[in-house]
Amino acid sequence: MIHGYLTDINNNSLFEQVSRTTRFLERFCGLLFSPRLKNNEALLIEPCSSVHTVGMRYAIDVIFIDKDWLVVKMTKSLKPWRMAASSKAYRVLELASDGLEQIDLSLGQQLKWHSHVE
Repeated sequence: MIHGYLTDINNNSLFEQVSRTTRFLERFCGLLFSPRLKNNEALLIEPCSSVHTVGMRYAIDVIFIDKDWLVVKMTKSLKPWRMAASSKAYRVLELASDGLEQIDLSLGQQLKWHSHVE
């Protein structure tokens, strides 16, 4: 996985600790075997246009993002054993179930990825 953070286009921090998938197995498992995310954490899965919570023990918020890093759909509190999708999405950001309430984000808003320099 690659680690970094996401901002809006004005460089206002949105998510301080983002893990970005780089392998098929990371995309396939997603958060399945992970502890509940904290409010400043997220998992960025790409390429991806749909997610499921089959086998998970907690709900998540989901942000669907297109190839230009524009927010195309948001799903609040996706409960276990559910699915969400967007045909316009190229990547998906999974976050804590109250994560969308903590940030000011709207449809059409552009995001920006920043890698952590190690």
